[in-house]
Amino acid sequence: MKNSLRNDLEYVEVNGHKLHIFRCGDISKPKLVFMSGSGTIAPMYDFKVLYEKLLSDFRIIVIEKFGYGYSELYESSCEIDTIVNYQKQALESMGEKTPYILLPHSMSGIEAIRWKQLYPNDIKAIIGLDMATPITYSEWGEDEINKRVDLMLKLKRLKEMGLLFWYPINKRGLSKDEIKQHQLLKKRNLMNKCYINEAKAVMNNAKIVADSGKAECPTLLFVSNGKQTSPNWIANEQKYAESVGAETVLLNCGHYIHYYESDKISSKIKEFIKEID
Repeated sequence: MKNSLRNDLEYVEVNGHKLHIFRCGDISKPKLVFMSGSGTIAPMYDFKVLYEKLLSDFRIIVIEKFGYGYSELYESSCEIDTIVNYQKQALESMGEKTPYILLPHSMSGIEAIRWKQLYPNDIKAIIGLDMATPITYSEWGEDEINKRVDLMLKLKRLKEMGLLFWYPINKRGLSKDEIKQHQLLKKRNLMNKCYINEAKAVMNNAKIVADSGKAECPTLLFVSNGKQTSPNWIANEQKYAESVGAETVLLNCGHYIHYYESDKISSKIKEFIKEID
């Protein structure tokens, strides 16, 4: 295992390709489905610092989309309904019963909203981990998205030249073996075409979500200080929260809020879900 990826994991086949979904905890308990942000190398390890503090109370599920974590580097369609549907299909084929409580980070916020729009009975609540909303992307516009895609392409070229070794990974809550696995996944996954294709599609996907009405369900939004995202981040999060009657919790930390405030977040999640049960 020191020099190779784990082979003891659970996969489901979607469109003839292997998708990895991490699951742990009592199947009879409320299901928390973690959804990663753009370019997160290994969601299974990235979210561990948070979900290990929730495991005694909930069923934990972490979706690793194509190109993420241990899933195949398969360039599936990045149209948002396709993305939502293959994640839904994967959970169903693994025997996971609805309803789910979605915990999207960053870009997957629009996927969570779309899931609720398309299949309202699937989703009991949404808990945003500094999640993006359609408001974010409408404000950015095509120019900002293009800048970010160009940066990803430059980093991809550096990786191919062996010059992206400095790119950091999260080590919080991980064992030595898990850190080694995370490093191996960085070498394989970093700046792959799946991430870049998603970024290119995000404006159109956000417009589809924005044009499809509200995703009304119990919603809790944890919000970072905005310094690692974009101007007006906090204001836009609050604007979205007001539109759906969501509660917001402001955290004075960076965009990967679960790295810095997992104690506070896990405690609030338990309170929130107890209130909506």
